[in-house]
Amino acid sequence: MLRVLTWNIRTGGRDRGGPDRLDQVVEVVAGLAPDVLALQELRGFDRGGLMAQVAGRLGMTAHLARSCFGQPVAVLVRPPLHVLDAGTLRRPFHHAAARVVVATSAGPLTVLGTHLYPYSGGRRRMEVDWLVAAARRAPGSLTLVAGDLNSLDPTVDHTARLAGLPDLYRRRHLRRGGGAVDTRAVARLLAAGLVDLWPASADGAPEADGLTVPTRFGGAEFAGMRLDYLFGTPEVAARVRECRVVRGGVADTASDHYPLLAELALDPAPH
Repeated sequence: MLRVLTWNIRTGGRDRGGPDRLDQVVEVVAGLAPDVLALQELRGFDRGGLMAQVAGRLGMTAHLARSCFGQPVAVLVRPPLHVLDAGTLRRPFHHAAARVVVATSAGPLTVLGTHLYPYSGGRRRMEVDWLVAAARRAPGSLTLVAGDLNSLDPTVDHTARLAGLPDLYRRRHLRRGGGAVDTRAVARLLAAGLVDLWPASADGAPEADGLTVPTRFGGAEFAGMRLDYLFGTPEVAARVRECRVVRGGVADTASDHYPLLAELALDPAPH
């Protein structure tokens, strides 16, 4: 069984003038023991050896994608998974996108870890198109898109929830002009044939079970939303045995996002 985790750890787990949460982040991840870990908002992880230090504490190998405008992202892999290829998607993402291909018993699994633009649905739509193109170039039939997509699910009515947000934050999720809720980023992933793994495996669970923000740490820009996703090709979706938001304990205060964990019926390929 392969465990995949995605998590926005908020400004590298360290707040200017606030608490250092990085030890809490490491504690949560170590307890979940993912084989593949997609992390977002890695402020400061691209200098001073911080990425290598955290990866070492977790017993994982990190593949960091640096950002020109925002914060880095990374995909980390735990042995005995064998990395076949790794790199950065060379597009002007506001944050970044990392690409890692690992060898599994069913063929290569491509993981695209990313963090989409927070302030504009039009920009998110463009970044998603780059992700879809990368997914189509992936070898084999197993591809996973993981990360904070800053976008809402088009199958849910978000009108009442957004109405309670301050105008500054509500505008991030509305289309220009008409004021309709902007769900185009997630809709494009679905239109490309990718499967949203949480509802595909939730089996009638309440919508609240899939919400990833805010946590008890806070988050004034959120109003009970699902912004963190795992999307897979149908071949990946068919192998999902569980997909859940990790709540409780240290996860309640380690970030303003909750981690999202999936278990896939895949094993590392021998090499």
